[in-house]
Amino acid sequence: MTDWKQYTDRMLGNIEGQEPLRLQQATPKKLAALIKGKKKPQLTRRPAPGKWSVAEIMAHLADTEIVVSWRLRQILSSSGIPIQAYDQDSWANTFDYAHRDPKRSLETFKLLRENNLALLTAAPHKLWEHYGVHQERGNESVAPLPV
Repeated sequence: MTDWKQYTDRMLGNIEGQEPLRLQQATPKKLAALIKGKKKPQLTRRPAPGKWSVAEIMAHLADTEIVVSWRLRQILSSSGIPIQAYDQDSWANTFDYAHRDPKRSLETFKLLRENNLALLTAAPHKLWEHYGVHQERGNESVAPLPV
């Protein structure tokens, strides 16, 4: 089993029996509750060498939602389109995730997530069958799955 297959199987196992669009809609509030009342040192401390801090994770989620925005539009408008991978560690270094404000990252994530969900739910359901061909993971549908 590939690393991507294991990752995907684990993620899907976490949501089994739940409604994907509701989970996606609830994510910003859950993230806000997790960081509420936390001070900057708590949010920027890495739990172990090579592991991301909460601030870095929040920045990653915000940037990932930008990627999702682009991919949704590509796939909905052109099924079978190639989907380029990106190096999350390179983005973390280049865009200085370690020093980004996690609360601002959360606000960015929330706004983008709301817009992505609005786009997806407004799209005719027949377009949800469209897919992109990810460079590393193969075919990926736009059918609603938690991100």
